This record gives sequence, structure tokens and C-alpha cells, in this order.
Amino acid sequence: MSKAATYAPETAERIKQLFTQFKLPTLSSEIVGRFVQGGHQDALTVLRDVLELEAGDRRERRVDRLRRASKLPPGKTFETLQEGRLPRPLLQKLRDLSTGAFLERADNVLAFGLPGVGKSHAACALAHALVQAGHAVLFAPTYQLVQDLLAAKRNLQLPRMLRSLDVFELLILDDIGYVQHDRDEMEVLFTLLAERYERKSVVITTNLVFSDWTRIFKDPLTTLAAIDRVVHHSVILDLMGMDSFRAKAATTSQQTTGPPGHPATRAHR
Repeated sequence: MSKAATYAPETAERIKQLFTQFKLPTLSSEIVGRFVQGGHQDALTVLRDVLELEAGDRRERRVDRLRRASKLPPGKTFETLQEGRLPRPLLQKLRDLSTGAFLERADNVLAFGLPGVGKSHAACALAHALVQAGHAVLFAPTYQLVQDLLAAKRNLQLPRMLRSLDVFELLILDDIGYVQHDRDEMEVLFTLLAERYERKSVVITTNLVFSDWTRIFKDPLTTLAAIDRVVHHSVILDLMGMDSFRAKAATTSQQTTGPPGHPATRAHR
């Protein structure tokens, strides 16, 4: 059998791709030709398989690093999301977003809903899927991140901290409406949103509709400017009409066990 007959071009091309992926350009350009010239082209399949194992291991290690760096709550994934509670169009939006295409456009995602409807869980489920696909994500309660930004500003390190956040393709600002910011806090939050505008994506979860954002940014003009930046190139996840699953779970629990002191409650202790 001739060398040409045993030579598999698709195998050779994959080997070159993998060495390029590993940032080994000399091996990428030379090794296939050397194997063929030496009459060892049959070994290319074994080489490809070993390289695929290395690629898989590298991918798993990268995902592990990204997951640790993300600070995401570990249990809030698509697997634990109560999908039956979500309207089908909203669930489809989440599935579409999980492809990560919106990150390439630096689009934002805005999740609106009353407390307990699952907006943070939905945002985290999306983020976990993106991390699994190899994207860099950071989850942060808004009040905590604002305090960190404010401390950086006082130490004249705000530009440096903003640059450090640039390594994350997606920044999740959870519960932006819960903290009533003073002017200094409002300014660093606005600066963050302005810095990421049309460059990096943010996910914002909030229980405040846009007309109430003056409670966050105080000044009407600043509020309008902030809204303009986050809404431009954005996807809206509207959970406002949904009931709180936490309240429903508490009600169901009381109906099952009875109120404190009820015989049924004592029986379940």
C-alpha cells in the first residue's frame, strides 16, 4: 500500500489545528510532513487522538478556572431552574443567549421582576452555561461591587480596577435596585456602566422598572444616561408578571405542616 493511500488529509489538518491551538506553530507546520517523509503516516491517527485528549484536559482545566473566578452560586444552573414556571418565550430567550453570540456584540441582558420570581437564578443559569462554553464571567451583588469600586476610587485605583474587570466578557450586577446609593456610589456605578458600554456585556437583575431608577442614580439626567447605555443593544427578560416562588413555597409548606404550634407542625419535627 502506498504512502498516499494511507495518508488521511483530515487527520493531518486536525493535528495542525490542535498544535496551532496549543500555540506551537513550528510543530503545526512541520510534524505532519516529517511523519509522512519518514513513512510513519499511520501513526498520525494515534498522534491526533493523544492531542484531542490534551485539548479536552486543557478545556476542562480552563472551565474549572473560569468557574472559580466567576464567583457564581454553584447550584443555580439550568438543571435546577424550574423551567415550568417560566413563560416559554422567556425560556427560549435564555436558551438563545446561552450560545454566547450576544457577548460578541457586547449586548446587555436586563432581567426585571419582583423579589422571589427567579430572575437571579435565571441570570446565574445563563452564566453557568457560558462558563461551561469557555467564557469569562463574574457574578457580583451590586452593593458589594459598588463598595469595592468606591474603595478603589478613594485609593486612586479606580481606573486599574475597571481594567481588571475587562477580563470578564460578562459582568452580572445582581439586584441593582436593592441598594439606595449615595452620590459617590452612584458615580462609580455609572462609570462602570459607561466604561463597558459597547465593549463588554452586563447582565442586570432588578426589581425596579426604569421609571424608578432615579432612586439609584438620583439625578434625572444621569438616570436617563445610564438607562440609555444599558438599553442600547440589550435583551429584556420580563418576569414582572410572575408570582414569587419563595412565597408560594412558604404557603405550601404552611398548608402541609400547619402554623407553629399546630399538631401537624409538631408531627413533622
